[in-house]
Amino acid sequence: MGMPVTSAPEIDAVGTRAESFVASSVHVRDLTFTLLSIAIGILLLQLMRPVLIPFVLGALLFYALDPAVDWLHRQRVPRAVGAAGMLMLVVAGSGGLAYSLQGQAVTVIDQLPAGARKLAASLRPRPGTSPGAVEKVQQAADALKATEKPAAPAPGVVRVQVEDKGFQASAFVWSSSIGLMAAANQLAMVLFLTYFMLLSDQLFKRKLVEIVGTLSRKKVTVLVLEDIATQIERFIVIQILTSGLVALVTWGALSAMGLQQAALWGLLAGIFNSIPYYGPLLVTAGLSAVGFLQFGSVSTAAAVAGVALLITTLEGSLLTPLLMGRTSSMNRIAVFAGLLFWSWVWGAWGMMLAVPMMMVIKVICDRVESLQPVGHLLGD
Repeated sequence: MGMPVTSAPEIDAVGTRAESFVASSVHVRDLTFTLLSIAIGILLLQLMRPVLIPFVLGALLFYALDPAVDWLHRQRVPRAVGAAGMLMLVVAGSGGLAYSLQGQAVTVIDQLPAGARKLAASLRPRPGTSPGAVEKVQQAADALKATEKPAAPAPGVVRVQVEDKGFQASAFVWSSSIGLMAAANQLAMVLFLTYFMLLSDQLFKRKLVEIVGTLSRKKVTVLVLEDIATQIERFIVIQILTSGLVALVTWGALSAMGLQQAALWGLLAGIFNSIPYYGPLLVTAGLSAVGFLQFGSVSTAAAVAGVALLITTLEGSLLTPLLMGRTSSMNRIAVFAGLLFWSWVWGAWGMMLAVPMMMVIKVICDRVESLQPVGHLLGD
């Protein structure tokens, strides 16, 4: 018997199927490698948080102070002197503001126990009224606990009772001191890092461009670094202006309504204004509780919280988009997703740094051709 003869179309079909199988295998391998790389990158972001956060804070402070230091340098002021002077001005201003509001902060802390008791009394059912669901559950639990009898210990077994030592002032002071020392160490690292970056100025940019391979990549690198500097500097300036305006307007409005410690709450409104969506809600919730504890009226508390929320809403929906323009705008889903991601990776610091980090990512995606679809997805 002769061997079966395979026709040319059958051979072509087998070759096509083999090529498609190889192509699909390569695609699956590339996708798996990409996902593994992303997972490793996220893990490194979490593990290196104590190192990366000071670098990010130092970079933001550098972009905020670099224009002023450049201007002083053009006025024949040595760069080392100008950088040190601007950092000292920032530290002195922040310290003076914190010292001036120290009394109000201490007053708010002292009022917390009395406020908690007042809030608990307001939630307690009045005499003559039927208990609510929570009270009924508590009564049932107390009744069950009263009917229970302690089990007798087995022969030869000694009952052990763990005694609570209560509040230990020495342990609290020691733990607080350790936390303050760690915070002071982080602050010193950020200040020194910012100072060295202000001294170097264009050194890092020049070194990064030199190590890039081809001329086209050098051009793309220069454009990315220039866009990052422009967008971050504009963002910081606008954020400082809008947060300061929110703080002043909130302070004035709360003072006019007769709220105590209005300056402190105005400052908190300005600081938390840098956190999209979540920050104003925190301030609104805090003002709701404070307004109710001070005035004892739900309507007045709602008015106090509503005024603060209205101020931040007008700023976020009208003023900031007008100043930022369309070039650096991101859609709300991208901003909220970035807020969730960076808060998961870096906690509270991630919430405050989410927007500038997303802006840097968008700038890189817009300039790198292979990442432009991601930049388009993040854009408004």
